[in-house]
Amino acid sequence: MAGWDSRNGRGPLAPRGPANPAAAFRHLCRSSPWKWQSLRFEYLDRPLTRSAGSPMASPEGLVRAWLRRPGALRLETADGLVIASTTGINDSRGGFYVSSTRKTWLLPPHLVTPVYDDDGLVRRRPEAAYGEPSFGNGRFAAALDPVELAGNSPVPLEFPNANAVELGPVTEVDHEGRAALETTVSPNPSYRPADPAAPLCRPGHTLLRIDAGTGVCVASRWLDAPGAGDDAAGYGHWIRILGVDEYMLDDLFLAESMNLTDVRRHISWDVPAE
Repeated sequence: MAGWDSRNGRGPLAPRGPANPAAAFRHLCRSSPWKWQSLRFEYLDRPLTRSAGSPMASPEGLVRAWLRRPGALRLETADGLVIASTTGINDSRGGFYVSSTRKTWLLPPHLVTPVYDDDGLVRRRPEAAYGEPSFGNGRFAAALDPVELAGNSPVPLEFPNANAVELGPVTEVDHEGRAALETTVSPNPSYRPADPAAPLCRPGHTLLRIDAGTGVCVASRWLDAPGAGDDAAGYGHWIRILGVDEYMLDDLFLAESMNLTDVRRHISWDVPAE
C-alpha cells in the first residue's frame, strides 16, 4: 500500500487527522471508546504473518465474538460452541457499592467528552470508567482499546523517549478489507501496559496495525520473539472485524434466553398412560 502523502501528510485510506502521521497514530489509539458501541469480530491469539495470506484461513483457535459496551461479551468457537457469555449486564448496584469508592461514580466513556483534534480524533481522554471485557489474557481487552500505546494525553514536550512507545514509519494497509495504519513500535521506560503479563508491545520491536474506523488494534507481531521467522511462532494476535454498531439484544449475552413463549408454536403435553 502507498505510504503517507508528503504533500498533505495523509493518504486516501487514512483517517483524517493531524498531518504528522505519528500524532495521527497516537490520537487514533486513544479514540476507540468514542468510535463504536458494539463490535462483531473474529479473534486469533496468533501473530500477524509475514506472508500475504490471512491466518483466518485456518479455523484452529478461532474465536467469534459479539461485544456491546459496557461489559457485554459473547464468545463462540468456529463450530458455534458458546465458550463464554456475560450474565450480569443488568445487575443493580446496592447502596454500599455505589458509595464505596469514588471510582464507582465515574461515567462510561461515551457519556463524557474528550478533547478532539481538528479532524475528529481524540487528543486528550477525560477521566471515565474505562475497561473492556477480557478473554484468555489481557491482550484481548487491550487490543479493543489500545490507549496503552499512546497514553491518555500527549506528552508535554516531544523529547526522545518521552512517549510510551517509539514509532517507526506509519503506512496505510488493507486489513481484512478495512483500512488500517501499520507501524513498528518499541517501548520506552514510560510504557505501562494494561496487563503487564500480556502487553501489546513487547521489548524490542513489535509490528502493529490499528483499524482506521474503530481504533482497535487488529494485528500485532513481536518481531524479536524466538522463532519469529516462522509464521506459526511468535507472540501476537489477529482480529477480523465483521460488523460495527450493529443492534444486539440482551438475550445474546445471557446464559438462558428470557424470551416469552411464542404462542404461535404448538406446545405438546405429555399425558402419562394409565
